[in-house]
Amino acid sequence: MSKIKAFLRNWILPLAMLVGVAEYFVFVALPLDAETHHVTYSVVTHYIQPILIFLMLFLSFMKVSPKEMRPHRWQAWVLLAQASLFVGFSLLAMIMPNEGMKVLCEGAMLSLICPTATASAVITGKLGGSVSGVVTYLMICNIMVSLIAPLFLPLVEPSDISFLEAFLSILGKVSPLLIFPLATAWFVRFCIPSLHRWLIRFRNLSFYLWTISLSIAIAVTVRSIVHSSVSVWYLVGLAIISGVCCLLQFRIGKAIGSRYGFTERVSAGQAFGQKNTVFIIWLGQVFLNPVTSVVGGFYSVWHNIINSWQLYQARKKGIKDNS
Repeated sequence: MSKIKAFLRNWILPLAMLVGVAEYFVFVALPLDAETHHVTYSVVTHYIQPILIFLMLFLSFMKVSPKEMRPHRWQAWVLLAQASLFVGFSLLAMIMPNEGMKVLCEGAMLSLICPTATASAVITGKLGGSVSGVVTYLMICNIMVSLIAPLFLPLVEPSDISFLEAFLSILGKVSPLLIFPLATAWFVRFCIPSLHRWLIRFRNLSFYLWTISLSIAIAVTVRSIVHSSVSVWYLVGLAIISGVCCLLQFRIGKAIGSRYGFTERVSAGQAFGQKNTVFIIWLGQVFLNPVTSVVGGFYSVWHNIINSWQLYQARKKGIKDNS
């Protein structure tokens, strides 16, 4: 029994991903009509996923005092790297001579500008990083994305959307699932301290909620790829681009954080490399060539493979869990 528990603990993320793949194929094999499939998909994406994200963030924010949420130098350097890479690929996309190369550049743009994943705080704590540092970056990064993305996306794919419309649209997409959990967590911390003390006892609850959310996210990812009308060559190209961007961002983040110590190395790597892939898909569908939206699905697979390996290595080395 102990060996089974150890196996599950070490490989829970890959198992959650495999369960997600199985969930999709089992569901489509059920003798249900098209309307039921559509309604179920809408319920999962519009209600179940946001609720899980809210709960994960709420539990993570419960562990962070407002006094701990202060800017750090590594955050400025990571923001600069993220913005610079996004601007560089935006300019590259504008001058691409053919549609195929432009689509690949747009895939890189989405992989780079996308804000940090809401679940990054959960993994950062497990790896021995600073939860408060990642939460602070999460806030700052979303503001930066709301400002810089509307400046360049309409230049790459011209549209009638103004900067203000794009800014408000992006801000409206990212703000609710950040502000509401934070406000609720701090309300409980300061107004219902007994509830706060009780909730923080469940230190691994947010992690297990995330594994459930991950399996659902992978199922949705498989659905988007299966139902995509994108050619195989585009799929392969975007899969490679997302993988390269994912590895690059983890490496750059860790390189920047290494200058300030081990804790910041972990925090900067997760802040830069772990992305809100649902946001990638939405951004591609609304502002760029819709073909590029599948890059979010591939990125979800890549960063979770990296997270799985990092968690395995952290347990193997006996790194302290700060979650």
